[in-house]
Amino acid sequence: MPDVVLTLNAGSSSIKFALFEPPLKRIAHGEIEQIGSAPHFTAFDRAGKMLAEKGLAGGSHEDLLGKLLNWVEDHLGRDRLIAAGHRIVHGGSEFVAPVQLDAAATEALSQLSPLAPLHQPHNLAAVTALMRLRPGLMQVGCFDTAFHSSMNATARRFGLPRALEQSGIRRFGFHGLSYEFIAGRLKEIAPALAGGRIIVAHLGSGASLCALKEGRSVDTTMSFTPLDGLVMGTRCGALDPGVLLYLLQTRGMDAAALEDLLYRRSGLLGVSGISDDMRALLASADVGAQEAVELFVFRIVREIGALSASLGGLDGLVFTGGIGENSAEIRERVAARLGWLGLTLDAAANRAGDIRISQAGSPVCAWAIPTDEEAVIARHTMFLAGLSQINAPIT
Repeated sequence: MPDVVLTLNAGSSSIKFALFEPPLKRIAHGEIEQIGSAPHFTAFDRAGKMLAEKGLAGGSHEDLLGKLLNWVEDHLGRDRLIAAGHRIVHGGSEFVAPVQLDAAATEALSQLSPLAPLHQPHNLAAVTALMRLRPGLMQVGCFDTAFHSSMNATARRFGLPRALEQSGIRRFGFHGLSYEFIAGRLKEIAPALAGGRIIVAHLGSGASLCALKEGRSVDTTMSFTPLDGLVMGTRCGALDPGVLLYLLQTRGMDAAALEDLLYRRSGLLGVSGISDDMRALLASADVGAQEAVELFVFRIVREIGALSASLGGLDGLVFTGGIGENSAEIRERVAARLGWLGLTLDAAANRAGDIRISQAGSPVCAWAIPTDEEAVIARHTMFLAGLSQINAPIT
């Protein structure tokens, strides 16, 4: 009777899940989407064959999670669900490695919700719902910030009074589960490169870059919150703090209005006035759409230059995330501006969707590698549950 773990990535309008059995074999995955309007459930096996599809009666996240758990347990039959692993965006200074979650840990993590308002409350809502629905089920938290705990003090520090730093105001970094997966994947497919100087571009509705040296994070573009760095779908990215003072003092905006502006009405959506979806913007002839795409690429290239300085040079660039993995045009636009670093793109390989997309002999190589945050969550959950080794291969 195999033991199985469930991974959960709970957001405001969706709950993504996957099931894994030891040592690290994905046996099913799926999603409840359109939460809050017309919830819809889909599930697939490891080969992509549909296992279930149905609309769900509207209700709370807890109601919908209960229905998901019922389906999971029916699907497993005689197999046993032994643990659930969660993606939790912000771990703060305390949570720098995956941990078993209890009421005290969940309460401590809830104090970080103001630092990730689009993610943290929904991540934790799934945890507390599971505690009520299946009180005996082991739960594990895996943190997007934890991977960046290897950054040195200088890279973590803001130019603020030391007392504020000591109170926890510092650079954390995010998308760490994705970066952890890519660092491990590079060891498999390009071991010589994996020990070098790599920049990983996780590009999606949320976007960031991470500088890796010998597989460890040394610098990244997001910092205290997931607002910093690159222009994103609806988030502004790096912004002169004087703009915030001006909006507060002159435009009469309060904290709630600023939060809404910076998290939900800026980025690609704000600049284009059309959409936060890169596919729609690339397909549009509208000037605003074109300018939004241009700004997205400009900021990526500028930050690659900065992270290359942090690394002392660059050996490889990896694209991942929804845009990074699927948009050959964005990869081409970024690479076209990096010739000064030694990157020469292989246009045919890039358009064909190959994993390696730079020309042979290019001093800086480029790759497009799908990420798998669920597998990272499952690996840590299985390890803490005593089901497998921490370095179990993904199958």
